[in-house]
Amino acid sequence: MSVFWTLISGGFALGIVAVCVWRALATARTPQGSVAWVIFLLGAPWFAVPAFAVFGGHRLRSYTRTRQRSRALTANQNDVARLTPPAEAAQARLAVFERIVNLPATGGNAAQLLIDGAETFDAIFAAIDAARHSVCVQFYTIVDDDTGRVLADRLIAAAGRGVTVRLLFDGVGSYGLSRRYRTRLSEAGIHVIDPRAARGPTSRLNINFRNHRKTVIVDGIIGFVGGHNVSDTYLGHNPTYGRWRDTHVALQGPIVAQLQLIFTEDWHWGTGELLTDDLNWDPGTHPADVSAVLLPTGPADPTETGAQVFFATITAARRRLWIASPYFVPDGAILSALSNAALNGVDVRVILTGGIDHYLPWLAAQAFLDDIRADGVRIYHFADGFMHQKVLLCDDDLALVGTANCDNRSFRLNFETMAAFADEGVAGDVARMLEDDLAHSRPHDTPLADKPIWIRVGAKLARLLAPVL
Repeated sequence: MSVFWTLISGGFALGIVAVCVWRALATARTPQGSVAWVIFLLGAPWFAVPAFAVFGGHRLRSYTRTRQRSRALTANQNDVARLTPPAEAAQARLAVFERIVNLPATGGNAAQLLIDGAETFDAIFAAIDAARHSVCVQFYTIVDDDTGRVLADRLIAAAGRGVTVRLLFDGVGSYGLSRRYRTRLSEAGIHVIDPRAARGPTSRLNINFRNHRKTVIVDGIIGFVGGHNVSDTYLGHNPTYGRWRDTHVALQGPIVAQLQLIFTEDWHWGTGELLTDDLNWDPGTHPADVSAVLLPTGPADPTETGAQVFFATITAARRRLWIASPYFVPDGAILSALSNAALNGVDVRVILTGGIDHYLPWLAAQAFLDDIRADGVRIYHFADGFMHQKVLLCDDDLALVGTANCDNRSFRLNFETMAAFADEGVAGDVARMLEDDLAHSRPHDTPLADKPIWIRVGAKLARLLAPVL
C-alpha cells in the first residue's frame, strides 16, 4: 500500500511540474524566460512550483473578463469623448497611443503640473473639500501617519456632507495599513476596498500583479494622477530621504471621464459593482483646449501596453527625449530604442534618483547604464533629495505624466496610468520643470568597472531578476 501511494503522490507531483513546465513554455514573454523557468522547475521543483504560481503568470485573466463585462460603459464613454476631438496636428501625435490603449484622444482639456507633495496634496484636499456628489480615490500606498490621517479627515468630512466616497488601495503597496484606519473610514460611510482581498483567497496569490495607480476624481469634473502616494515621506518629512521630488498633474475636461472610467473598471474587478449611474460622466470642456489621452496599462491588456507606450514615445522623438524615472530596469527593446534615438542625433537624457530605497532595482540599473551611455544617452542622478516622478518629454509638443516607471514591472506587471498631452504649453511647463531638475542633478560618469566590487557583482546578479523588477 505504501508503494502504491508513493507512486500516486509521485505521479501527482510530476503532473504538477509538467503542467507548470507547459505553461512556462506556452506563456513566458521571451524564450529566455521560458528556458529559465523550465530549468528552475526541473532542477528545484519544491521551490519552483510555488514561485511559478505567484510569479510565473503575466496576464491577470480575471480582470480581463471583468473588463469585457463592462465594455458597454467603455463604448459609451468613447462616444462622449469623440464629441471633443483634438486639433489635427495633436491627433496625429496621439494616434499611436489611441491604438495602444483603445481610448480616443480629446480636446478641451486643461492640465496643471503639481510639483512635490505640498502643492499636490493642497490641490487634492481642496478639491475633496469642495466635492458635492462623488469622490473616487485610489493609491498604491496609504500610510496611517499624519498625511494619511489628514486624507481620512477630508474624506470623512466629505461623506458627512452626503458625498459618496470610494477608496481603493493596493494590499501589497499598503501592507501594514491599520485595521483601525480602515474601520474609521468605513464607519463614516466610506466604501473602502482592497480589491485583491475582496475577491478572496485565490486572488491573494496574485501579488505579482499590483495596482500602482494613484488617482483622485472629484464630481467627475477634476482629476489627479501622478507619482505621489499618501504618507509623510511624500511631503519630504522622512529624514532618510529628505526632499521628495515628485510630480502629479491636475486634469479638467474629457480626459477626466477617461480617468474615472479606469477607476470604475478597477472598482468593478474588486467588488463586482458596475458604477454607471452613480457618477457624473460629463466633465465639460476647458478653454485651455489641451489635447490629451489617458493611457491606462496593465497585465489585463492583450498586449504589453506599458512597454508599447514607452517605445512609441521614444521612437517618436526627433529633437529631444527626456525621461525622469526613479527606477531604470528596461527590456532590450527599450534599451535599443534609446540607443537608436541617441545615435540619430536626438538629445536623449535620463534622470534617475540619486538615492536608494530599493537595492535590487538600483543594482540592476547599474548593469544597463554603460551600454546606452556609449551610444550617446546622457544619464543624470538627482542630487537634491529622492526623485520619484514618472515623466517623459518628447520634442517640444508631447509630454507624459503619471505612475509608470521605466522598468519591467511597470511595463508588464503593474496596473499604471499615464496622461499624454500633445500641447506645446504643457510640454513647455514639463521642459522647464525638468530643466530645474537637471540643474540639481549630477551626471553619471563612472563606469560599472570602476565601481566597488559589491556593486559590480550585485549589478550582474540583480540583472537576472530584471523581468520582475
